[in-house]
Amino acid sequence: PAEAPPPGPEAELTVRPEGGDGASPGEWTVAGAPAGGSHRDPAAAGDTLAELAREVLEPVPPDAMCTMIYGGPQTAEVTGRWNGEQVDARFSRENGCEIDRWDAAAAVLGHEGVATGVPS
Repeated sequence: PAEAPPPGPEAELTVRPEGGDGASPGEWTVAGAPAGGSHRDPAAAGDTLAELAREVLEPVPPDAMCTMIYGGPQTAEVTGRWNGEQVDARFSRENGCEIDRWDAAAAVLGHEGVATGVPS
């Protein structure tokens, strides 16, 4: 018999993106173990959460040296629980460090106007 894949991370997250013009494409939920929620591609979001480093959900340290590359006005707020821990994360694309965080969580953040692979 085929072995079942291991369950993904436990997650109950709400994602609230904003396009930078004050408009929001709405909000969605992401659930893990098993993947679900109202996200357009819960499997992709679940796969990203399974590989995501905890640091991605933490603010960039104030003493971090970040390239001053502006990636766009998009922002996103992610709240809820992930792997038994409370999550209250803010994402932006205001510099290189923030863009790296965004890109690492892109399948979860899926945002119109940003090449994330997950349309919103």
